Amino acid sequence: GSVGNLDDQKRVISGVLNGVRILNLYVPNGSSIGSEKYEYKLRWLALLKQYLVKTLGETTKLNVCGDFNIALENRDIYTPDKRDKHIMSSPKERETLRDVLNVGLADAFRKFTDDSGHFSWWDYRAASFRRNMGWRIDHHYLSSELYEQTTRCWIDVEPRKLEKPSDHAPVIVEY
Repeated sequence: GSVGNLDDQKRVISGVLNGVRILNLYVPNGSSIGSEKYEYKLRWLALLKQYLVKTLGETTKLNVCGDFNIALENRDIYTPDKRDKHIMSSPKERETLRDVLNVGLADAFRKFTDDSGHFSWWDYRAASFRRNMGWRIDHHYLSSELYEQTTRCWIDVEPRKLEKPSDHAPVIVEY
């Protein structure tokens, strides 16, 4: 179905592959806490929740993936101290994302990896990748049926080691 107002900035691509509805997202960054861009991010996530409720009524196999620009838990940040005042980990962002996930989605990566120190994004500055000073902000959130069928999920850091890489590493899921 159409993503409507959710995609006014072209942040969503959706399709069906082998019976799985894949919704790939680029969630707004939010710029800084309290800014208009931050408020837009929270409104955008609320629209996403509405869309997901509708979508889960139409399919039992759903993968909502992409750059969420939110580290949901402290273990998803290399140094979680004082991160509650930081964009991508503020209490309101985390609360809003948890509300979205409560429609019936689970974190594929955390099904297989429970510990900290695994990241999908590193700032280009301060040799962050080499020092593993990263954040896990790229996710695969799965419907319960797909979550049960998932056999593997990992972060492939090899492309990040290339000469001119993205600041993100791909997160791969198998089901």
